[in-house]
Amino acid sequence: MRTDSSPGTLPAREHLPAGDAGTPVLDVVIPVYNEEKDLQPCVLRLHEHLKRTFPYAFRITIADNASIDTTPQVAARLESEIPEVKSFRLEQKGRGRALRTVWSASDAPILAYMDVDLSTDLNALLPLVAPLISGHSDLAIGSRLARSSRVVRGAKREFISRTYNLILRGSLQARFSDAQCGFKAIRRDVAQALLPLVEDTGWFFDTEMLVLAERAGLRIHEVPVDWVDDPNSTVHIVKTATEDLKGVWRVGKALASGSLPLDRVTRPFGDDPRDRDIKDVPKGLARQLVGFCVVGGLSTLFYLVLYSAFRQFSGSQIANALALLVSAVANTAANRRLTFGVRGKGGAVRHQAQGLVVFAIGLALTSGSLAALNAASSDPAHSTELAVLVAANLAATVLRFLLFRAWVFPDRRDSAQDSTVVAVNTPSSPTYSTATPQHAQYPGAYGPLPQRQQPQAHQGTYDTTTQFRAGEAADGTWRDATMQLQPVRPHDTDPRDAR
Repeated sequence: MRTDSSPGTLPAREHLPAGDAGTPVLDVVIPVYNEEKDLQPCVLRLHEHLKRTFPYAFRITIADNASIDTTPQVAARLESEIPEVKSFRLEQKGRGRALRTVWSASDAPILAYMDVDLSTDLNALLPLVAPLISGHSDLAIGSRLARSSRVVRGAKREFISRTYNLILRGSLQARFSDAQCGFKAIRRDVAQALLPLVEDTGWFFDTEMLVLAERAGLRIHEVPVDWVDDPNSTVHIVKTATEDLKGVWRVGKALASGSLPLDRVTRPFGDDPRDRDIKDVPKGLARQLVGFCVVGGLSTLFYLVLYSAFRQFSGSQIANALALLVSAVANTAANRRLTFGVRGKGGAVRHQAQGLVVFAIGLALTSGSLAALNAASSDPAHSTELAVLVAANLAATVLRFLLFRAWVFPDRRDSAQDSTVVAVNTPSSPTYSTATPQHAQYPGAYGPLPQRQQPQAHQGTYDTTTQFRAGEAADGTWRDATMQLQPVRPHDTDPRDAR
């Protein structure tokens, strides 16, 4: 899997235009399930804060996850009373499903979400979306684990949160600090390309989206937040942790097998047009060097074991040739997969043939060194042979990396230039769908994602409340992982309360 900045379907980031008055630039989604008591105080407070501090037009979207209380009526009343509030209903639970559905159909260039309890201080909202509006970043997350964050919560929650993020760092090599904070934002062009790859529909949705974005080389901005834990939370910790660990295993397996076309979600090098005029900029050289060194070290050990085994029944030249041949095939396959991120069977035979040419060069170097050793000493010690071979292999390794990078596995830039539009989103009449992602059938069935123009704030207003039946689109593979959230301050009904 290529994790460098090879050209993908996303154009370079650009600052969003200010747009006309009334045009939504930010769409804040609030997923809710049975929140009849807490929904109105949350929406009123968020609306007052955005009206007072946010310089762009905005929308607040209430995503009802199949509530069985009066939450739909509360949402409908808020929509009728406040022009910037819209709502729709899903007939299936799942925070991830709600976010995917609303974000996929929204016409706002910047998409965000926050939990209904508003545990995160709203003063962090503008710093959260500002890097996305300016074009600096692709995603933004609130972090409770940053050094300057101020967090009030129990020791158990703190331990679980930090342990979970340590698991992500150790298993999926995640570099973001906080995957679970319910305070995130994403650019719409990024969401349209990234969300089809995200499979989870529950609470692991955030983590999966962030891991895939990071692996694709997208820029994730982190904002330290002030956060107060909800003492009345009914989170099922064991169940949620189990589902999250299953998600970590699934995503890790998908990343290891190369079944995710993350190269289609990458950005071109540089956001400044002058940077994009630079030619022959190395892509991922440091990462490739590390991967090549690891594979090379293991291959050298494998070669020495083979040479020692073959040497028991053959001469030094034959043992060297056989050991090099077997280790060269394994080395080419490992570098193809791990170092240069080439997936699938396409071109594998050609790559192995070119690898054998590189092998022949290595054979010439090592055989020449052995011949020189035998010429200098008629009966050299086995340890001396190994020392000479190690030195010769080091020289051959440098040449092998250069040939692999420039000839066997070059960076194919032209293949990603042509793209085909596969979907059109009409802002005036949004359509919500929760069809199962198709990335599990890749390669072959997953068409290229389109090149998207600079995000524009669209004209017009959002439609009225949308009744949505997710069950009609789902295939039964969705799983529910919804937890009820309670307010930090149950009596916080004053929309002017800035906490």
